[in-house]
Amino acid sequence: MIIKEVSARKIKDSRGDETIEVSVNGSRASSPSGKSRGKYETPSYRENIDWNIAFLNSWNEADGKKLGEINSFYDLEKVEEDIKKSLKINDVKKFGANAIFAFESAILKALVKEQRKELWQIINPKARKLPFPAGNAVGGGLHSSNKGKPSFQEFLVIPRTASFSKNYDIMKDFYKKIGRKFKSKKTNDEGAWEVSADEESILKEFDSLRNELEKKLGENIGIGVDAATSTFFKSNSYYYKDKSLDKSKQIKFASGLIKKYKILYFEDPLNEDDFTGFYNLKKEAGGCLIVGDDLTATSLDRLKRALEIDSVNAVIVKPNQNGSLLEMKKIFEFCKLKGIKTIMSHRSGETMDDALADYTFGFQADFIKCGIAGKEREVKLKRLGEIEESLR
Repeated sequence: MIIKEVSARKIKDSRGDETIEVSVNGSRASSPSGKSRGKYETPSYRENIDWNIAFLNSWNEADGKKLGEINSFYDLEKVEEDIKKSLKINDVKKFGANAIFAFESAILKALVKEQRKELWQIINPKARKLPFPAGNAVGGGLHSSNKGKPSFQEFLVIPRTASFSKNYDIMKDFYKKIGRKFKSKKTNDEGAWEVSADEESILKEFDSLRNELEKKLGENIGIGVDAATSTFFKSNSYYYKDKSLDKSKQIKFASGLIKKYKILYFEDPLNEDDFTGFYNLKKEAGGCLIVGDDLTATSLDRLKRALEIDSVNAVIVKPNQNGSLLEMKKIFEFCKLKGIKTIMSHRSGETMDDALADYTFGFQADFIKCGIAGKEREVKLKRLGEIEESLR
């Protein structure tokens, strides 16, 4: 395939904020945009969204012919090298994570259209394992606006049957029931219920409903949290509504929650600079997944640093937190080599692009975290259901 036509424009994400959409040979891809951003995250654009749109709109067929044939996933290297040479930069991520991700994704979509394949097949035609969905059922932190919200950002339900479609159904049922338990009538910008309750009260209800559904269905259902502690960490303390905790007390608090409520998954329990804090909690957490997000920032270098002292046993991968699909593949390969669980994740500002599902399956992520409710979330979960059906 020769890249003959490239165009870019602004679209609105699910929060109503501007993000970028790129078309390559008529195939479109867009990037989500995050609200809760760690300080180590790759900037979204080189200067701003308008600069990247102007750059991509200056691309023409002569540029495509100069690159030559794009026939495989690995041919994205030609694109990245061309951008680096054109801009005199040594790292394609300096082009901007949102922009490079949308561009590369559009290229792959154009390629699969020409080759009459599925997007995931371009990455890994031998892929067979479906991920477990980790659905955000109750929200807090930066993503919620109600008074009395919890400091933790997400409270997750994680069904673990052998069927993705069944897991999705269980997740939706849990979501409806937990909303009724809290009498919640409003959802936040990720489609999670907004409630006025502290962390323990929410986890107590999650644990109760989890036990009820496990007994009824005879299936294993995990619960998890994304604490996003960097958002309420300052002056060496973690500031909750009713208390402030230093590092040792935060580790004790998190460890206590894990044991009391049999938490499967705990994301960002310490702030984004505290590699040793993650390590100390992981030692006490038994089989719980201690997940790096802001800590590792979808960066291979930061992930390697985390593993040097055994800080995490699971990691969030956000395509637009890095930008380069080639580096993202290296992250998945490294995690597989080291036995680290991977969670492909959406952002709070999502689009109707369902490619995240194909990337999750193609890279064989262990989990996908893309919410439960809302059309921008549902389109990705339904796409994974379609992939599952196609494998039968």
